[in-house]
Amino acid sequence: MSNDKIRVAVIGVGNCASALIQGVYYYRDAQDDEVIPGIMHNNLGGYRIKDIEFSAAFDIDSDKVGKDLGEAIWSGQNNTVRFAEVPVRTGVTVERGMTHDGLGPYLSQKITKAPGPTADIVEILRDTKTDVVINYLPVGSEQATKWYVEQILNAGCALVNCIPVFIAREPYWQKRFRERGLPVIGDDIKSQVGATITHRVLTNLFKDRGVMLERTSQLNVGGNMDFYNMLDRSRLESKKVSKTNAVTSQLPYELDPNNVYIGPSDYVPWLEDRKWAHIRLEGRSFGNQPINLELKLEVVDSPNSAGVVIDALRCAKLALDRGLSGAIEGPSAYFYKSPPIQPPDDIARNMLEAFIKDEPFFWEGKNRTRPEVTRADMNEDTI
Repeated sequence: MSNDKIRVAVIGVGNCASALIQGVYYYRDAQDDEVIPGIMHNNLGGYRIKDIEFSAAFDIDSDKVGKDLGEAIWSGQNNTVRFAEVPVRTGVTVERGMTHDGLGPYLSQKITKAPGPTADIVEILRDTKTDVVINYLPVGSEQATKWYVEQILNAGCALVNCIPVFIAREPYWQKRFRERGLPVIGDDIKSQVGATITHRVLTNLFKDRGVMLERTSQLNVGGNMDFYNMLDRSRLESKKVSKTNAVTSQLPYELDPNNVYIGPSDYVPWLEDRKWAHIRLEGRSFGNQPINLELKLEVVDSPNSAGVVIDALRCAKLALDRGLSGAIEGPSAYFYKSPPIQPPDDIARNMLEAFIKDEPFFWEGKNRTRPEVTRADMNEDTI
């Protein structure tokens, strides 16, 4: 594996991949003292944005498979904003990926599967000397994600899991990555300032100011294929679990499940890649008096997470360099909705900074963390 560059493969060439790839080109000449919104450090552990190289890409859309990545990000149903010029010829061809359950009943109305067999994912990842693989499959792609994880393990790459199929938080997959001496960061990316992190901050505000939160909701609408895919409610279980736990984990008491609704709501085509989040909290303050808060957040959905992913994949490369394996807790806790542990955001950020500096950090919370595990540390008790 490369030591001076980060070779990155992308599974799913949708809006999120487009925003990520645009962002790498947009900021590739940034200096260390330049302010980049949404990036923790221009120089993160020795890696800069210009060190990111795209090595491979996989999709099943006939409008994308066989095209150069620089062309594919503008193809098919992709509708995010164009904020950077990406070369039409990047040298990376989008290969035919595995379908499994990656194409739900709604997406199948918009997307035609590319003909031909699934590419040899393991061989491609090895031949391209890929370091880190990013999972951008559609929500609900449980079987497809697990199939790809097996390929990633066999190829010897790190995984950055951006969707709510639970890998990094699950003991089974943690063990599998430890056995292979590989790191995984995830699950379900938090945006820079998205609905989940905003809802968490407001929940903590109520908690810290002594307001008893009684009911809360978060309704989201958007016009990209992510929202269109989620019209199929059967694909939403893990997404709702992920978003709900990210918020309710901040409370020292349980809320009645009937008093919490957090999840996607509907698809509004003319919003395109914009997202509207409507958040409401109802509680009781001093004197048992009601206090209610409503907020509407509007963002361009895909760029809102791209900077976070740039930091996450650089952390994954640091973990590879250091020989760390299993779920990498600091980056997972700060960047993701469903990490292995759920510390408050200020603690998660301190954990992440300690990880970047390669310093020990312990959280004495209800889920105390452990030092990151290296291959040399493992024995029968740890795996």
